[in-house]
Amino acid sequence: MENFISFVFFLCFIILLHTQWRKKAKTRRKEPPGPWKLPIIGNLHQLSASSQQPTHRVLRELVKKYGSQGMMKLQIGEINAVVVSSPAVAKELIRNHDLTFATKWQSLASKTLFYNDFGVVFSPYGDYWRQLRKVYSTELLNAKNVRSFSSIRHDEIHSLLADLHSSSGQLVNFTHRIFLLMSSIICKSAFGKVFTGREEFLEQIKEISEFLGGFDFADVFPSWKVLHGLCGNKKRIMKTRRKVDGIIENIIKEHREKVESGDCLIDVLITQMDSGGLKLPITHDTIKGVIVEIFAAGSDTSSTATVWAMSEMMKNPRVLAKAQAEVREAFRGKEKLEEEDMEELAYLKSVVKETLRFHPPLPMLVPKECMEETMVCGYTIPLKSKILINVWAMGRDPQYWEDPESFIPERFEKSSIDFMGNHFEFLPFGGGRRICPGLGFGFANALSPLAHLLFHFDWKLPSGVTADTLDMTEMNGIAVARKNDLFLIPTPIHASS
Repeated sequence: MENFISFVFFLCFIILLHTQWRKKAKTRRKEPPGPWKLPIIGNLHQLSASSQQPTHRVLRELVKKYGSQGMMKLQIGEINAVVVSSPAVAKELIRNHDLTFATKWQSLASKTLFYNDFGVVFSPYGDYWRQLRKVYSTELLNAKNVRSFSSIRHDEIHSLLADLHSSSGQLVNFTHRIFLLMSSIICKSAFGKVFTGREEFLEQIKEISEFLGGFDFADVFPSWKVLHGLCGNKKRIMKTRRKVDGIIENIIKEHREKVESGDCLIDVLITQMDSGGLKLPITHDTIKGVIVEIFAAGSDTSSTATVWAMSEMMKNPRVLAKAQAEVREAFRGKEKLEEEDMEELAYLKSVVKETLRFHPPLPMLVPKECMEETMVCGYTIPLKSKILINVWAMGRDPQYWEDPESFIPERFEKSSIDFMGNHFEFLPFGGGRRICPGLGFGFANALSPLAHLLFHFDWKLPSGVTADTLDMTEMNGIAVARKNDLFLIPTPIHASS
């Protein structure tokens, strides 16, 4: 009996020592500060304001109030989330700890809609991602294809110009026209042609953007599996998946039935899947994931940037007049606006850059995941934390930008700052090894259409709308577009080239 009592006391002593050790260890693990949280739901109540305004704006204000060094920790249900709004912290993450944060956060929406994250954007970091990224760079974005993209862009832009000429003096939905333009460019660049069912597919892409930009019950409470089917968006996500799947199956079927294989991305992927020549075999779901990804990352973000650029020029008549004068002077007397001549348009390029600063297409980028517990700027980032980098807030940081809440393209005219991932106050395409592989393609897809539209047309706002009253409200989603479509009146001044 005495031995038993001694053992119990000894066991209690060991437990006490272990408890004290854990308390000291926890003290040493200084995690980023954050707002007060409630049991179970954590900080979800603070994020409820995002139903009234976009998440990137809500998070900027929370970081200002509760964060330190531009970094803050939130408890979103069962999930640890670290929000970064500081270029200095972003540099630490992307440059000094790039490998630790190289994996993207997987959500119910991304896994369901992107076929278990088989695309290059959402795929976990590893051999499969490296292989698929190589296919992107060597097959889709190789020198031959990049040259062919300019001719595709030229043809589609001139189709748009002809369409706008027929609508001279009438109110046109600029947002819709640009979205169709970008989708046609993406279709022909990746698939060789515009496929059947494009209009319905584009509607589903908008749904996908909304799903990716929100919080789902299954993501917030992953262990409550019994409730996943009853709460959140699972049914809506599955419905969108079924619609998208039917359209994609038809695309793949059409390409398989072709007599000769082409050199567009889908043909290349099908050929490599059938040949089995890759170290990690490409599957049918890989091709599906890539198709959805190309549209979600290509047409949606490019059209969003172009529409915001035009919106800001209509909001700032001085900028519109200066950009238009530059384009018309540069191409005076020319019958065609060639792609190589776009390099002359220094001010219009500054307008696009300022748009990417002021309205980055993905204001929170694609969330990352912490692959191992890491110290960043004196704070411990827990394993498996969801990392949200607020590039929208960083692009409006007064420590790095003069008069950041004003749209001033001139700030880029004599500046070396670019969007290639080397300037951490300006990361519209991200940085590090997971930087967007199509950033050059996306920039050209915004610059060239704007140059043609400014060269060939004068633009007016609808009757009763002025520059001061033009609605610039943002919608919520992973790609933050205008909440309401932009309507304008075009008046042609040149014959279409």
